[in-house]
Amino acid sequence: MKTALVLGASGGIGGEVARRLARTGWQVRGLKRGLARATVDADGIAWVAGDALQTADVMRAAQGCSVIVHAVNPPGYRDWASLVPAMLDNTLAAASANDALIVLPGTVYNYGPDAFPLIAEDAPQHPRTRKGALRVRMESTLQEHAAQGGRVLIVRAGDFFGPQLGNSWFAQGMVTPGQPVRRIADPNRPGVGHQWAYLPDVAATMAALIERRVELPRFARFHMAGHWDADGSAITGAIRSVVARHGGTARVAAFPWWLVRLATPFNVTLRELWEMRYLWRESVRTDNARLVAFLGAEPHTPLIDAVERTLEGLGCLPGAAPGRDAGVRIRTAG
Repeated sequence: MKTALVLGASGGIGGEVARRLARTGWQVRGLKRGLARATVDADGIAWVAGDALQTADVMRAAQGCSVIVHAVNPPGYRDWASLVPAMLDNTLAAASANDALIVLPGTVYNYGPDAFPLIAEDAPQHPRTRKGALRVRMESTLQEHAAQGGRVLIVRAGDFFGPQLGNSWFAQGMVTPGQPVRRIADPNRPGVGHQWAYLPDVAATMAALIERRVELPRFARFHMAGHWDADGSAITGAIRSVVARHGGTARVAAFPWWLVRLATPFNVTLRELWEMRYLWRESVRTDNARLVAFLGAEPHTPLIDAVERTLEGLGCLPGAAPGRDAGVRIRTAG
């Protein structure tokens, strides 16, 4: 029964989880649109043709799976309000048919300032944004699924970064994949704490929890601590240190929020980005006490090592080439 379907296996967190499970003895399937024929890649992931928006495709791919990782986002990150619930409904149907555990990577978008600065798993979810409200509805739907006999695991972490390109602040807003780092665009308000999550650590945490799934309640929610940047300078300092280690220099400049604000009437993605700005203006940190009590420890890569591996994977160090297409980049000035 160690067979898992990872929806979103070509993305950042989905890809990391898929590779981690494959390395630890799982048979892993990934769903890919436009695939000519089924194939198994070098990481051991069995790719099958299909679309997470098509119920029949998801049902077929999930046959015999005991775990479904729901790490998928709408194509092009558009039409969230209609497509996100549709994809979740397909996952719920497939999980019900196979008695599979649904694993969801959680976000801090669910919370508003009333839950800050240290957020426990049972903190009230009063989001400020449309995307946050959608994430709350997703988790509420999953909780109802668990109440009706299903099984759900949610693992929440901070802002993702890691060696594989993906839709992340690190890869899209702070540095430029495929280019040496000379300028770091810092979105953080000086002195404000921010939480980061190294993708391989998140994947290792999810895999460890999945291995002990029979011990979990039907609706399980865990928070990770990840890397806590107490005043906003640790992540930029680590980037500068790694760049210097490889013979370069990088300066830190403020992210051009003013430019994002000007573009909000014309671009939905930038409008949502502007809505999320509050997460960089106030300290937001998740409490991992429940996770540590269950696992004994949280998988944790030292920040300097995590940043170096990330920059290498993004093709930002000498001799390195970016791993995957990053999609639409958050353009910055300068």
